[in-house]
Amino acid sequence: MAKVAFIGLGRMGHGMAGRYLDAGFSVAVWNRSKAKAEDLIARGAQWATSPEDAAIGADAVVTMVADDEASRAVWLAKDGAAATMKAGTLAIECSTVSYRHALEMARVLRERGIVYIDSPVTGLPDAAAAGKLTLLVGADPADLERARPFLTPLSTTIRHFGAVGSGTVYKLINNLMGAIQIAGIAEGLAMAEQAGLDMKLVLEAVESGVAASPQVIRHSKRMVERNFAGATFTASLRQKDAAYAVALAESLLRDVPIMGRAAVAAYDRAKAHGPDDDEGKMIEIVSRPKSDNAR
Repeated sequence: MAKVAFIGLGRMGHGMAGRYLDAGFSVAVWNRSKAKAEDLIARGAQWATSPEDAAIGADAVVTMVADDEASRAVWLAKDGAAATMKAGTLAIECSTVSYRHALEMARVLRERGIVYIDSPVTGLPDAAAAGKLTLLVGADPADLERARPFLTPLSTTIRHFGAVGSGTVYKLINNLMGAIQIAGIAEGLAMAEQAGLDMKLVLEAVESGVAASPQVIRHSKRMVERNFAGATFTASLRQKDAAYAVALAESLLRDVPIMGRAAVAAYDRAKAHGPDDDEGKMIEIVSRPKSDNAR
């Protein structure tokens, strides 16, 4: 029986770890809070005391953590997974990290004989729990084939963009476009409200018009209704992803105005207002009087 070590049991990681149990893998899990693992332990997962402990004997180590700092810690800290991973073990980074970080982890782990691939995901927590994510992979083709049995339980679609780091490049592009759209629809709806438009008609027009997208359709009604129960993606995470994407854009698009900077600035404000709130609450930031936003 193949063993997977799964590190990071947040909104997405919890469901993803559960998919390995569903698929019959031996699963060791680690998270900063053991409480998030209790139901997985009840289903047969082994609780690990550290990423290092989780990785003992693993055929693949899968991470789903918040950012570069967290990723570096779970791989390379004194009690990080790399300390006990044997040569040839797959290191599958499903976290959304910066491009520079993905390349650095690939280099450092390769020096230890560990095979790193970046495989950030798209999809919401319900898709994670159902194994219906889309995986955005950067890997050598041979490494991808080795990793495929560990990717298939998580996904309905695997998009291989090329060498290590390329999956992360696309994920950052994807999430930057999302940030721009969400900030834009928040601003547009706030304008419509302030101008006294019939918001039911506005929603009908938005959702059927040329500016519609899955992000716009998903968020517009929630924004108008101010319905943000059960955050699936937070302001803090969107700000982080957009900032990583803008840093990449600045390295690739020299002397070009980067529109994403405005989205990062908008999410700086949203993060300051409520870092763990749903990203759609952007409309509350846009709609507040200037005097409130200055506080």
